[in-house]
Amino acid sequence: MITLLCTVFLSLTLASSVYSETNSPASPPAYTAETELGDQNRVFASRGSNVTLPCRLHRQHGMSFGSVGMRIKWTKLSADESLEEDVLVSMGFHKKSYGSFQGRVHLLEADDDDASLVLSDVSLDDVGKFRCEVIDGIDDVIHEVTLEVQGSVGYSDGVVFPYSPRLGRYNLNFHDAEQACLDQDSVVASFDQLYEAWRSGMDWCNAGWLNDGSVQYPITKPRGPCGGANARAGLRNYGQREKSKSHYDVFCFTSGLKGRLYWLVQPDKLTFAEAVQACQDDGAEIANVAQMYAAWKLNGYDRCDSGWLADGSVRYPISNPRSNCSPTEAAVRFVGFPDKKQKLFGVYCFKGQQ
Repeated sequence: MITLLCTVFLSLTLASSVYSETNSPASPPAYTAETELGDQNRVFASRGSNVTLPCRLHRQHGMSFGSVGMRIKWTKLSADESLEEDVLVSMGFHKKSYGSFQGRVHLLEADDDDASLVLSDVSLDDVGKFRCEVIDGIDDVIHEVTLEVQGSVGYSDGVVFPYSPRLGRYNLNFHDAEQACLDQDSVVASFDQLYEAWRSGMDWCNAGWLNDGSVQYPITKPRGPCGGANARAGLRNYGQREKSKSHYDVFCFTSGLKGRLYWLVQPDKLTFAEAVQACQDDGAEIANVAQMYAAWKLNGYDRCDSGWLADGSVRYPISNPRSNCSPTEAAVRFVGFPDKKQKLFGVYCFKGQQ
C-alpha cells in the first residue's frame, strides 16, 4: 500500500512539474516558432522600403518543412485584434497574396525552416501586428510580429491632425474615417500617438475616432464646451463606439515628408480644377492635408496665403503667429470647403523625391 501511494505521489509530482514548466502537454509539437527579435517581437522599416517579417521554425522528429499538405498563412490583425486580413497563403507550389498586399509580398524561403514574409514598398497602412501560422495536420504553430513604420511609433517624426470631411463635423463612421485618412496619405491615429500629440500641446475640442475604435479628443486648456472649465487637462474619452452607426471626426497620423510642399506662385487666383492643373504643369501634384500638416509641424513651413488642397479644402500653415496670420498660435488654419469654381485662392503643390 505504501509503495502504491509513493508511486501515485511521484506520478503527480512529475505531471505537475511538466505542466508548470511548459504550460502545455508533455509531448512537444512538430514545430516550434523561434523569434529573433527578443521580447519585443517588433521590426522597423521606413516608408517605401522593403522589410522581412521573421517566422523561423525548427524541424523536429525528422519531419521536413514544406512537406505535402503543409500550409503557411500570413494575416494582419486589426488594431483591436478582432479581425484578420489575409496577406498570403502558401501550400506547396501554390501561393496567393490578397488585397493591398498583392504583388508586394513573398516568402523568403532562405532554407527549409524559413516561413518569413518579405513585404515591399512599406506604407503607413502596413503598421500593425502580423500573424504567421503554419499548419500541418493536427500541428498548428503561430508566431506574431509587429511592424512599425518610421514615424508611426512616436510623435517626434510624425504628426497627428484632426480631419472632418466636406459634409462637416461628426459625419464619419469608423470605416469612413479609415478611408478619409487613407485619402490623405495617412492612417487613423493610435491612442499613444494622440497622447504624445496632447503632451506636445495639441488642443482640439471635436471628438474623433482612434484606430482601436474608441473616440477621444485632447484638451490642454480646459473650458466649458470641452468637458468643463473645472476639468483637468487631458484626453477626453467617449470610450468604444459602434463602428458602423456612430459618427464623429477622426484623428489621422502621417510620418515625415518624402518630398517638398510649396506655394505655387501664380499671376491670378485659381479655381480648384485650375489649381490641380497648375501643379501638374509644374511637375508636381496638388498637396493633401497630411502633407501640409507634416510640412508645418516637422519642417516649420509658414505661409500666410490661403490655398487649395487635394480634398477641395482651403488652408494655410502658420508657424510664426503674427497679425492677420493666426495671431494667437501656430496652426494650420482652415478656411473651409468653398465652391470649387470660385477663383479666390492659390494652391499648395507637392513634389515627391525622385
